Amino acid sequence: MNERELLLSMFHAAVREAAPAVCVPPHLPPPPAGRTVVIGAGKAAAAMAAAVEAHWPQDAPLSGLVVTRYGHGVGKLPRIEVVEASHPVPDAAGQAAAGRIVELVAGLTADDLVLCLISGGGSALLALPAPGITLADKQAVNRALLRSGAGIGDMNCVRKHLSAIKGGRLAAAAYPARVVSLLISDVPGDDPSVIASGPTVPDATTLADARGVLARYGVVAPPAVAAWLENPAAETPKPGDDAFAHASMVMTATPQASLEAAAAVARQAGVTPVILGDIEGEAVEVARVMAGIARQCARYGQPCAPPCVLISGGETTVTVRGQGRGGRNAEFLLGLAVALEGHPGIYAIACDTDGIDGTEDNAGAVLTPESWARGRDARARLADNDGYGFFAALGDLVVTGPTRTNVNDFRAILIQKEGLLF
Repeated sequence: MNERELLLSMFHAAVREAAPAVCVPPHLPPPPAGRTVVIGAGKAAAAMAAAVEAHWPQDAPLSGLVVTRYGHGVGKLPRIEVVEASHPVPDAAGQAAAGRIVELVAGLTADDLVLCLISGGGSALLALPAPGITLADKQAVNRALLRSGAGIGDMNCVRKHLSAIKGGRLAAAAYPARVVSLLISDVPGDDPSVIASGPTVPDATTLADARGVLARYGVVAPPAVAAWLENPAAETPKPGDDAFAHASMVMTATPQASLEAAAAVARQAGVTPVILGDIEGEAVEVARVMAGIARQCARYGQPCAPPCVLISGGETTVTVRGQGRGGRNAEFLLGLAVALEGHPGIYAIACDTDGIDGTEDNAGAVLTPESWARGRDARARLADNDGYGFFAALGDLVVTGPTRTNVNDFRAILIQKEGLLF
């Protein structure tokens, strides 16, 4: 196994660990006395629904609707409808699906069960604007935040306060039915209120927090949005609210579990894994820091001696200033290439576990010591946010197609002993 093969094997192990067919069935609750209504949203929603159908008793009532990103469906399921919609900017299909989901949970009783399947991407896919706000308003705010470099927590704070379904409002709509949420985490710290903007869990953020996010990133809100964020009625349900009296949640897959699965692959290959955990920040800045750690390993064996691999997850951000084709993982790797300048013996991979880096058709890319010399105009490409173009020209994009799961980004930097292959 060579360096590229090892890095790809680690990435695929991370994805397999979070596959809904593996992680969902062990956490299914027993059927209730009444009806079971399955709802959900996210890049993994269709695969999660398929796992529920495969393991739910045939004689127990089951129906519902989930919404996933375009291209992330699994075909028609016998009992649960799957709708596809736009991500990361919401569209009318997501708005219609969110409205139907609210209607499905209305009027249920305490004998009924709402099984809510939540994964990353649900924030954009559950696009039900709050009163007085249009879909165009939400799209404008979403686009501005995506280009601003805002982190996922800040983005979802705003999204929750502009929504009629997120920030715990879906649980309120389903009350008094029992609500069990099965979550696949794509956020640092696995905070359920941030995953898909927490439609079934209490929200500790406030209107003031949402206004502060827009101000901090220089986002000028449409008039209806600005007015709504000043309205006390826009506040989300908080911890202790009766809406959550019958609600519970289970984390079925996490970034940490996937990092550990990748570490096991490295260990089996005789490479020491060092899990650095979830990392946030501007992609290029994170790359500079990671390059420094990798050089320290190569030169001094600190914090680990080669052969070793630095493994991290989380989600970096990109403040878009150029016109190139990007994706935060390609941006990170191109920043790493510039920082390392072809340092011998250092290889890296960065991929989104959902199989889509930003809005491109690749999951990410692979960096080798030769990328610096083989590539053209790395610094200029980085200034233009054109990581995709840089690695596409080298033939080093990683293309998997949609994986139908999402535990956020996977990064691994392999520091090799000179001349050693696996």
